[in-house]
Amino acid sequence: MKKTNISIAIVKNPQNLFLICLRPEGVHQAGKWEFPGGKIEKNETPEQAMRRELAEEVGLTATDYQLLESNVFDYGDRLLSLHFYLVTQFLGEALGKEGQAVKWVTRAQLTSYSFPDANQSVIDKIQAHDD
Repeated sequence: MKKTNISIAIVKNPQNLFLICLRPEGVHQAGKWEFPGGKIEKNETPEQAMRRELAEEVGLTATDYQLLESNVFDYGDRLLSLHFYLVTQFLGEALGKEGQAVKWVTRAQLTSYSFPDANQSVIDKIQAHDD
């Protein structure tokens, strides 16, 4: 089974709210909420992919970020290598550039939304983090 490399931005604003987006119909895990991100292109680092996807999907430019977690998740029909970056400073206003719904939610509200299973470990990590 081929492994797909994915880079994901977990964007936290100064009010300690997290940016989430609704996955569109017709894609894997459609109708679930996610953090902005996508496939790492050939000759691209995970960090470059996170910054590109964030700009393409929601119009934000990450200016301060760090790798929060990397893991591999097996859905049975696909294997994902995931790189989650915590973005704490950015330029721009978040909007769904691909027509997707976007919203800012609190740390506690994250558990009220249905995310792909591959996101669970990082959501647990966010929940456990107190700042």
